[in-house]
Amino acid sequence: MTQFSELGLAPNLLNAITAMGYTEATPIQAKAIPEILKGRDLMGLAQTGTGKTAAFGLPLVQRLMPLPDRPAAKTVRALILAPTRELTTQIYDNLRAMTKNSHLRINIVIGGVGLQRQAQNLSRGTDILVATPGRLIDLLERRDVRLDAADYLVLDEADQMLDMGFIHALRRIAKLLPEKRQTLLFSATMPKLMAELAQTYLKDPVRVQVSPPGKAADKVRQVVHFVSQKNKYTLLRELLSQNPDDLSLVFSRTKHGAEKMMKLLVSHDFKAISIHGNKSQNQRDRAIAGFKSGEYRILVATDVAARGIDIPGVSHVYNYDLPDVAENYVHRIGRTARAGEAGEAVAFCAPTENKLLREIEKLMKIEIETASGVMQPDEDAPKQQRGGSGRRGQGQGQGRPAGVSSLSKPKSRHGAPRRRKTA
Repeated sequence: MTQFSELGLAPNLLNAITAMGYTEATPIQAKAIPEILKGRDLMGLAQTGTGKTAAFGLPLVQRLMPLPDRPAAKTVRALILAPTRELTTQIYDNLRAMTKNSHLRINIVIGGVGLQRQAQNLSRGTDILVATPGRLIDLLERRDVRLDAADYLVLDEADQMLDMGFIHALRRIAKLLPEKRQTLLFSATMPKLMAELAQTYLKDPVRVQVSPPGKAADKVRQVVHFVSQKNKYTLLRELLSQNPDDLSLVFSRTKHGAEKMMKLLVSHDFKAISIHGNKSQNQRDRAIAGFKSGEYRILVATDVAARGIDIPGVSHVYNYDLPDVAENYVHRIGRTARAGEAGEAVAFCAPTENKLLREIEKLMKIEIETASGVMQPDEDAPKQQRGGSGRRGQGQGQGRPAGVSSLSKPKSRHGAPRRRKTA
């Protein structure tokens, strides 16, 4: 492993890193930091949980620290855009830790917090502004902030911003920054639109890639249970009961579904809390804080939480509902196996989700190990595509969750992981 001391970082930054508990750089940090310090535009491709925040945050702080003068009123020297409130807050907290005892002024603007207070904070000038695109545009329209003095632009989790429909906001914001700037783009996946975005806003960028786009962290064990929709909750309860002391993330497709599931888990004596778009910012912050502290062992979330939750102790991620966008699966399971730890990603696949599973496997170029059940035909599929006992595995028939405890490490009779059959 590369030591931070080998990357050309200033002594005061090295001290801050040490105080944060880090000595060794991750691969993305080791590759990106020297290039950013050279002033190069950069495209960083790495899965979630690999340390991207420090990869751009440390060199950014180092380049800003020597500046003798304060930023002018309402101006910004460096802008970091992220897709969700949670991720934005996470980046902000990390930057505050990196710049402790320094003169740098770090600000954050996100939805769910009063505009007036944010405008007041921006009025004195900002060295580094961390923002969600929507709230930043609100403040720009009010003329509470200017971007014409920004020398740095960072787009973090850019693929998620595109997925969430922020492309027009990004284009609008980018026009307000000086053409002569350093631009850094970080992403876990590389859809076609991302390549176009990079071509538009990056000038002669260096490409840093530590794993193929769409690849999960190496220490994430992935399994899938084929189960009917009505039997999913029974299966979830059984699996959670096997690991009562572990921190588990459960992903639901809808806000209503997440809230309903959380209440159901609480009624069965699980220490569960939820986070989704219908929660206020204070509620979301309290939920994450309670999950981090161990007050709650289960966090039920929609994809709003797939980015920005950095909790090293999460051992299990349950995809109760498979995501509509395959890339989101990569981000979800990136919530476990962080900081070099191992983790398990468990997917539940009902017959109506077969197509979503195939899309995930195509993106990741793998076949996810079957833990129980067999792939049943989708009731909505054409009749000529139906038949047989399904395409995958030998298992519990009809996707019933019976005997799950004995299936935690599925094996064939030869000792290898059970693989699905093809029809």
